[in-house]
Amino acid sequence: MMAELPLDQVRTLLAVIDEGTFDAAATALHVTPSAVSQRVKALEQRTGRVLLTRTKPVRPTESGEIVVRFARRLARLERDAHAELGMSGTGEPTRLPIAVNADSLATWFLPALARVPGGLRLCFELRRGDEDHTAALLREGSVMAAVTSSPDPVAGCSVRALGRMRYLPVASPGCAEAWLGTATGTPLRELIGSAPVVAFDRDDDIQDDFVRSLAGGGGAGTLRHFVPTSEGFVDAVVAGMGWGMVPEVQAEPLLRAGRLVRLSPEPGIDVPLFWQQWKLDFPALAAVAEAVAAVAAERLRPAQAA
Repeated sequence: MMAELPLDQVRTLLAVIDEGTFDAAATALHVTPSAVSQRVKALEQRTGRVLLTRTKPVRPTESGEIVVRFARRLARLERDAHAELGMSGTGEPTRLPIAVNADSLATWFLPALARVPGGLRLCFELRRGDEDHTAALLREGSVMAAVTSSPDPVAGCSVRALGRMRYLPVASPGCAEAWLGTATGTPLRELIGSAPVVAFDRDDDIQDDFVRSLAGGGGAGTLRHFVPTSEGFVDAVVAGMGWGMVPEVQAEPLLRAGRLVRLSPEPGIDVPLFWQQWKLDFPALAAVAEAVAAVAAERLRPAQAA
């Protein structure tokens, strides 16, 4: 007979993941840290799997991610049942964790959330991450939906295309003149590999992709500045710290004002974006998905045909 997963142990595991430590989970659950540790150990013994890595903050293992996803779905179903039964406490707003990349957050995603009917009483908890990595938060069970660059659905999730975000290679006029050949007419491909470049963080490789598309080789130069906010990234490029790939919607007004110049007549690089969410009969999540898709259709370039 299949072993049951005791609900108190499952909820305790979820609390440890959400709070980050055993002590914090104990405070949230109003029990002792020893009780939390015993419940997690008992669940690991029952499943025959290690479910957590004992780091700070703790992280779920691959097996732990399965249990965390189950716990979140269970909590959602429990709240829905309470609401349908008219039980007390249903006036509490619903927490909806969503993962989204910084450029979407800065350009089009918040207007989408603003279209969600206020009567749904949703509390959005946004988790920022690179579009290549937001799907990992879905796999962990940390979020219920995500804007990702992957068309491959995470287990237990549905996926829909949103459109393409275009990035343009740009620099300030001074940077372009000093480093990138606009004053001498030297081909861009011969200079861009040694020019200073701005990147979002160490996982941001779109600048490298652009350089490889021009000249092959190993990508952008080693003189690079990391600026981990979308608005700060654009400000750094405008200030002349280096060139960078800026979202078209942010670059266009600065190009018109002469504060930035395009480095290449080529279209730039398009990053496809997708919406992934749990396969769960949850009307509020469906309403968010429709609002996100509607605003993406207005603000992003159309998705490429399959």
